[in-house]
Amino acid sequence: MTFMTDSTVFIYIILPLLVFLARIIDVSIGTLRIIFVARGLKYFAALLGFFESLIWLIAVAQVMQNLNSWQTYVAFACGFAAGNYVGVVLEERIALGNLLIRIITMKEADELVNVLWKAGYGVTSVDARGESGPVKLIFSITKRRNLAKIIAIIKKYNPNAFYTIEDMRYVNQTYPLPLTKRSLFPHMALRKRK
Repeated sequence: MTFMTDSTVFIYIILPLLVFLARIIDVSIGTLRIIFVARGLKYFAALLGFFESLIWLIAVAQVMQNLNSWQTYVAFACGFAAGNYVGVVLEERIALGNLLIRIITMKEADELVNVLWKAGYGVTSVDARGESGPVKLIFSITKRRNLAKIIAIIKKYNPNAFYTIEDMRYVNQTYPLPLTKRSLFPHMALRKRK
């Protein structure tokens, strides 16, 4: 290949691909940074902000240097869209922070409360009154990584329950899980109990 062909391949294929990847990285970092700011993790947010702006600046510089390449524009925009998606997926996987789960049930909820307690979750239940009569109001604060397990328990033991989930910025004390739930070697902890 001649130098001209190599240069054309770089400008119209490789450079847009690099811009696309840079935008995925910088927007993903930006999404995480915003979440860290909302959770009060200022040092992590500041560090991510540095890398986000550096990568963005490099990507924009490449677009500005190649104004005749529409492929670079499209790559820039596609990278932004993909970066939002990747950032949210990463945040879900990291699952930082605590959640407040509020469950409202019209039927008696003793079984659900007991199952949540036995599974190691802190639960507070209160008798309340709703529009259609007496209800049970159940609160639990848990780590985000436990959300799917708690929802599975709710759906199994009270599938018609209404529940809401809120992010908690700060919790001064969390409910300690039983030793058998936190043990690195749960099978050994069970043997000791027997």
